Amino acid sequence: MAGMSVKELLGTAPKQQEVEINGWVRTFRSNRFIALNDGSTINNIQCVVDFENFDESLIKSITTGAAIQVKGILVESQGRGQNVEVQASDLVIHGEADADAYPIQPKKHSFEFLREKAHLRVRTNTFSAVMRLRSALSYAVHTYFQQNGFYYFHAPIITGSDAEGAGEMFRVTALDPKSPPLDDKGDVNYKEDFFGKETNLTVSGQLEAEAYAMGLGKVYTFGPTFRAENSNTSRHLAEFWMIEPEMAFFDLNDNMDLAEDFIKWVLKYVLDNCQEDLAFLEKRLLDEEKSKPQAERSDMALIEKLRFVADNDFKRVSYTEAIAILRNCKPNKKKKFEYLIDEWGADLQSEHERYLVEKHFKCPVILFDYPAKIKAFYMRLNEDGKTVRAMDVLFPGIGEIVGGSQREERLEVLQQKMQELGIEEEELWWYLDLRKFGTAVHSGFGLGFERLVQFATGMGNIRDVIPFPRTPQNAAF
Repeated sequence: MAGMSVKELLGTAPKQQEVEINGWVRTFRSNRFIALNDGSTINNIQCVVDFENFDESLIKSITTGAAIQVKGILVESQGRGQNVEVQASDLVIHGEADADAYPIQPKKHSFEFLREKAHLRVRTNTFSAVMRLRSALSYAVHTYFQQNGFYYFHAPIITGSDAEGAGEMFRVTALDPKSPPLDDKGDVNYKEDFFGKETNLTVSGQLEAEAYAMGLGKVYTFGPTFRAENSNTSRHLAEFWMIEPEMAFFDLNDNMDLAEDFIKWVLKYVLDNCQEDLAFLEKRLLDEEKSKPQAERSDMALIEKLRFVADNDFKRVSYTEAIAILRNCKPNKKKKFEYLIDEWGADLQSEHERYLVEKHFKCPVILFDYPAKIKAFYMRLNEDGKTVRAMDVLFPGIGEIVGGSQREERLEVLQQKMQELGIEEEELWWYLDLRKFGTAVHSGFGLGFERLVQFATGMGNIRDVIPFPRTPQNAAF
């Protein structure tokens, strides 16, 4: 029943051979020409139906969205746009689609509308292309790490620690929400909960990955993470996927080398293996750009932007140097930035990061040695006592895409930093143990997978690069 895929058929030389194809009807013109797609490619295959050879009721069942099987002869196409077509000899309707109610009609739909139909939007050209690229990028991520001596590590999704210290976590509990047990202070007594303590959905697998890197050498996580940040911007999701490698005996320079090589490799993979989908998405983006004011249009087309990253060396710049550049640049002096840069220690925003990449250096940038006060407790303190060995990779169009650091391997320094931030040692006793038993220099970074997919596809909203987005007030599917 499976037959050949549309992608396979379109690449097959026509020799009047019998073929079988299954898919969903995109259009049915003149009761004769069926455009069929099965998700294997951006392109449809045309199936030509001789109306007189089929029952009229069967023909009426062939509407946009219907799932059908076509058997027939593969011949050279008489029309333009494809090399082959199928002369149908037999049709089977797997599932009809109500022509009046089916929402994904062959016309342009807004992304806002399609988010409300997230269970069906993958049948559009744009979303099928995005999801094939997402799949290819996933494969590339695993292939890169497996080929470079990393072990795939599954970090726990339920955790008792807040790796980022942000506190914006989803609570996991089995307690009765109407009458939870209370302690002597009247607070919820989590000692009586399923895990015997307060637990949450993880925001990062980093801390656990560090533990395994200190035994396996090089590991990586690639799994779902969660953040209960009440944000409705085009850059935020409540559930997203993170790629987090951790490496023993890697210092900050090794970490930056790996991040650059990894990003270039996975982008080159999709450039080499997803050409049709990239070409379609690039054209979609160019058409969209035409409706924007000239000042808001991108300087680079999609494929050019990917090659810009894949083919250029990343410029490495200290945070201190970057602040000097930003403080003295025209947008800052003329107060064009939304967030003006006045002094060292400012937390850089996307507008600053994009200026450095797109206007000043005109290549991808890695910033390093950030102020300790704006970075996480686990980052290694430099000898100056005010900066840490952190690094961020900045891309055109989006700013930061990777954040990482050399981790603090010195027990006393880590304890001091935790004390200053009010992090209880008993909560992370096992993390401190790593500094007691065979401690070593080690590093890692995190890359939000949806940010990478967004960059590779040119999609403007992160909700459109994950199958079923989870955002405030939205868990419908």
